[in-house]
Amino acid sequence: MEVEALRSHFSLLFFSFSISYVVFAVLVEFLRIRPWWCNCAVCQAYVTSSWAADFDNLCDWYTHLLRTSPTRTVTVHVLGCTVTANSDNVEHMLKTRFDNYPKGKPFATILGDLLGRGIFNVDGDLWRFQRKMASTELGSAAVRAFASRTVAAEVGGRLLPLLDVACECGRVLDLQDVFQRFAFDNICKISFGLDPGCFELSLSLSEFAAAFDKATRLSARRATHTIPLIWKAKRLFNWGSERELREAIGLVDLLAKEVILQRRKLGFASDQDLLSRFMGCVDNDKYLRDIVVSFMLAGRDTVASALTSFFMLLSRHPAACTAIRDEVELIVGNSQALPSCDQLRKMHYLNAAICESMRLYPPVQFDSKFCLDDDVLPDGTFVRKGTRMTYHVYAMGRMEDLWGSDWAEFRPERWLRHTGAFTPESPFKYPVFQGGLRVCLGKEMALMEMKSVIASVVREFDVEVIEGNRPPKFAPGLTAIFSGGLAVRVHRRKGGASHTGLDARTQVLRWC
Repeated sequence: MEVEALRSHFSLLFFSFSISYVVFAVLVEFLRIRPWWCNCAVCQAYVTSSWAADFDNLCDWYTHLLRTSPTRTVTVHVLGCTVTANSDNVEHMLKTRFDNYPKGKPFATILGDLLGRGIFNVDGDLWRFQRKMASTELGSAAVRAFASRTVAAEVGGRLLPLLDVACECGRVLDLQDVFQRFAFDNICKISFGLDPGCFELSLSLSEFAAAFDKATRLSARRATHTIPLIWKAKRLFNWGSERELREAIGLVDLLAKEVILQRRKLGFASDQDLLSRFMGCVDNDKYLRDIVVSFMLAGRDTVASALTSFFMLLSRHPAACTAIRDEVELIVGNSQALPSCDQLRKMHYLNAAICESMRLYPPVQFDSKFCLDDDVLPDGTFVRKGTRMTYHVYAMGRMEDLWGSDWAEFRPERWLRHTGAFTPESPFKYPVFQGGLRVCLGKEMALMEMKSVIASVVREFDVEVIEGNRPPKFAPGLTAIFSGGLAVRVHRRKGGASHTGLDARTQVLRWC
């Protein structure tokens, strides 16, 4: 009886604590949104979402704030966050005082359930180990050649045939979805040495893709809470959005587990894919799972986002499309073969057009670090220890003092010298691929993939974006994904070759 009474007492105590915890969290959140928590206009607009009356996207509101700030820096006190579009501040964070601006424990906590100890979510020795391994592989001639062959096979064997089928059927495509599938196939082959067709999954790949999208969206939402205690309480009790997130991550875990299982079946002595290299050094499936998920995030969403934005802009600027076609014809000639890596490197206008597109629509709109010790930015802004420090890539592409009075125009020529040669900008003015020690290792591979797709598609097809003049609305998430996708019709150009043989049709049906 005493044991039973003790159990009842403990249950009552735990229940009381749980209720008190929730009430306290709700009370703090209520106090947080009251005007006396922070009276500044920026915080009030953020907390009440009044910015939505004038802007379709949160990133556009931040751009407005940063453009009107004399220092191109603003502080959102309720988030404990300082946001900047000042290139000197970006260089200070990413290079000059790199050690003072790590990803930080708060960021690792926010994304920890999804990314774990993957390269995008860690600092110190774990980050250095993964970066060294990835750098060695991505820098090797063998891996680059393997990646080039893989992309060419995907473009010629799946992407172009799919567009052919869409032409014949008059089918409306969601181009964003097409590019996500294309990029997923590529990342599986290049990074894991696997064709997704070999996966032994209980659900379809589209269901796993939806789970991955939900997981990234809900993980990103955590960072928007003015009181982290709220989402942490929801996670503790497995409520609401945190329950959805846990279920979505469960499916992501199953997919990652399948990738590791299939790689083990094939052996991991290969010198071509990244996962084999890591598996030769890491004997921890949880750690390998985190590496796999990081590769998926980097290789699928960013490339798909960049390609989707590019074709949206190209539909609005036919002169740029014509210039790309002329350059491709000049370099490739009458050959029906897909452009080689050497030929792609010679396409300076195409390179400029891609960079110009990502200036306006970067795949990752902002990036955050956490300040370790009190600091003063080059623009004079004081940054207190523990502050989330965010550089806003999307806003930086829209600053007149960085890009001139024509910043709103899609003008690839701004990247070209008088000789027509492509000229890169400082990574601190154009941090699409970050800069300093954390500069993106997959930059060259991603650009090669995008060039291959664009050069091949525009050479043979006209892509008509339905409602192409409508400003994009972005879905919440870690990357810039269009809410509702990008609906297009595809038309084969006169003289374009057909890719719809029996084998190609079979591949397309499996891919779709």
